[in-house]
This record gives sequence, structure tokens and C-alpha cells, in this order.
Amino acid sequence: MKPPAFTYYDPTSLEEALELLHRYDEDAKVLAGGQSLMPLLNFRLSSPPVLIDLNCIAALAYIQQEDEQLCIGAMTRQRTIEFSPLVRDRLPLLCDATTLIGHLPIRTRGTIGGSLSHADPAAEYPAVATALEAKFILQNIGGTRMLRADEFFVTYLTTALTPDEILIEVQFPLSSPTSGWAFEEFAQRHGDFALAGVAAVLDANGEQCRLARLAAAGVGPTPLRLHAVEHMLEQDGLTEQSIEAAAARAAELVGPNQDLHASADYRRHLVRVLMRRALRRAAKRSREKQQ
Repeated sequence: MKPPAFTYYDPTSLEEALELLHRYDEDAKVLAGGQSLMPLLNFRLSSPPVLIDLNCIAALAYIQQEDEQLCIGAMTRQRTIEFSPLVRDRLPLLCDATTLIGHLPIRTRGTIGGSLSHADPAAEYPAVATALEAKFILQNIGGTRMLRADEFFVTYLTTALTPDEILIEVQFPLSSPTSGWAFEEFAQRHGDFALAGVAAVLDANGEQCRLARLAAAGVGPTPLRLHAVEHMLEQDGLTEQSIEAAAARAAELVGPNQDLHASADYRRHLVRVLMRRALRRAAKRSREKQQ
């Protein structure tokens, strides 16, 4: 199928793009990597009168360290993130999660800003941003504002972006040199969206847990930060018994829906299995870093 007719703009600066968004307001749709928007247009599930393509704005594609955080421009390609030595060294969870996104052509074209703004709760980047306590920088012609992940993601495929705003940057706190990480997910076929996923970062000291950051994907309208499970691990440590208890608690906390792909109970079961696997892997990596 072909998309409906629309007026197309390809601004070369952020200022030009924001001016266009301000002019057309709710009539405009922003195109980043296009891996989510183009299928919606082709199936005519979306029919914006105006399309504003950000791909010519080179200033929005970068990865740079600033003090204790890694700043990534919204138009940075997923493939660039996947092969960035800086991301691999300072945000290995983000790097590992990127390798699980779709297929090579999708990662070559897709952008981090496009994925986060699409806000599919089963996608990898929203879960990673939630676990790592990322900050989202949004801009319109009036200025910028910063939101936390729990403020940015509202519900299914919905964010706090207003019609005249663009997500311009994501800021990730740097991982501790002694922390371990793991991203575990289960999909029916390679490249499909996962039925459930788990992002984990742990800082272990033997069987003690100095810090835990956990989020689940695909089991609710937004990625779910598992604060209660984090507190359990930080209090009870990383023994096999405490890991099993934490995985069981994670399964209790999620509220997945049933659909044609899986029942709610099956998704809860997946969270338990994936959480157990992620905690073991992250704890092992943290201990190995300290040897």
C-alpha cells in the first residue's frame, strides 16, 4: 500500500524544524528513522497532512560524555550506538540491548530518539532508559524542558511530547565501573518485539548488593521500574535464594495484558524466568570486574 498524500519538509537545522512544528502544530508529524512511522503511513493507520523529516539535521546525531553522564542526540542511529566504544565502556546495558533490536537494516536506519518517542512498551530502549534513570531533553520554539523516564512515558505509544516539541537528547548517568548488566528478552521469532523483557544493572560485593536498577518491558502500558525488587536485593543480597525470591516478586508486580501472542500468566512466567537469568548474569559480570 501507499501512504496518503502529505506535504513534506526536510529542514537542515533544529530551529527550522521547530518553526515548522510551531506553524503546523497537530497537523505535523516528525519523521526520525521511520522504522515505526512508515509502516503506519503505508497501512494508512496514520495520515498526517505534514511530514517533517529530521534526517538532514546533523547536529542531532552525536554521542558525547559530559561529566558523569553520556549524552546521545535523538537522531543518533542505533547501529552507531551498537558499535560505539564509549557506549560499550560506559553504558554496556544500552549497547547489549541495541543488538536485540529488530534486524540489521532496522538498526542501520532507526534512531534512539525515534524509538523512545514511539514509546512501544515492548521495545528495548524505553526499558533501558527507565532502568538507567535517563533524562529526556525536549525542545520547542519557547525553550527546553527535562523529563524523567516515568514522566516521559505516559501509556501505550504515548509520551509527554506536545505537538510542537521534539525530543533532542537523552542523558544517561554513567554506569559504575564495578556494576554488571544484563538485558534478557523472549520473542517468538528473531527480530520480533519481545513478549517480555528485563533490563538489570547490579553492583555486587560478593553476595551483597550495593545497588540494583531493574525494569521490565512488554508487560504493561509503559516500561515498569521494579523499585520493590531493587529494595529486596539491596537488603537481602544476591544469594540464589534471594535471586529466586526477587524473580518471583517481579512476576507479581507486573500487570501484563492478554493478547493473541500470549496470555497474561505466560508473560508473568516469562518475567520470572528472565529476571532470574538477568540477575545471575549481571551479578556475575559485576563480581568479575572486581577480581
